[in-house]
Amino acid sequence: MTKFVVNLVEDEENLGKVIKAYMEKEGWEVKHFTDGKEASEHIPEPPHLWILDIMLPGMDGYQLLKSIKSEADTPVIFISARDKDLDRVLGLELGSDDYLAKPFLPEELVIRAKKMLNRVYPPDEQEKDEIELNGYKIDPTSRTVHDGGEHIELTTKEMDLVILLTSHIGDALSRETIIEYVWGTDYFGSERAVDDVVRRVRKKLPRIHLETLYGYGYRVLSS
Repeated sequence: MTKFVVNLVEDEENLGKVIKAYMEKEGWEVKHFTDGKEASEHIPEPPHLWILDIMLPGMDGYQLLKSIKSEADTPVIFISARDKDLDRVLGLELGSDDYLAKPFLPEELVIRAKKMLNRVYPPDEQEKDEIELNGYKIDPTSRTVHDGGEHIELTTKEMDLVILLTSHIGDALSRETIIEYVWGTDYFGSERAVDDVVRRVRKKLPRIHLETLYGYGYRVLSS
């Protein structure tokens, strides 16, 4: 069983200690940083999950998020006491995967983190074989895509979609199925979010034949 590693970047010492203690009860390894610049030095050693405050000394959460997403598609949860609507929008635009406004109960953050980890790293995908499709090498275990020797940068949701569709080549998958896999069962937004991620995947991986099934969903064809 995978022991999850979580990098927590929170400059409030006491809050950070409380969150760390709650997460360690889940059996996770938690690394707590109080400075954004210090945390950025650990980006080359990606954890399974980042949890970022936005207001940080050294480097703010937005800058840190950009640096994280430029290296890998590791999921990120934002936490902040600032204007939650503005922060949520900016965070999503930069690639964050969830947002929790302060104050919050540590248990709620643990629940959200657990859902994120179980969705992004489900047990039945932790040892999946590499998928080769039209010159792309897709590795569900390391959550990477390569085109020859070039690493293709994908966001967490783009990677989730690619793994789902290429693991079911030729199968018609409904928007509802895709939403449940990529966003989780508690998603209440528009189904058009699927179309937006599909559009981005088509742009980044143009040789994957991703077919639209109008009024239903999508499927990937073998050639």
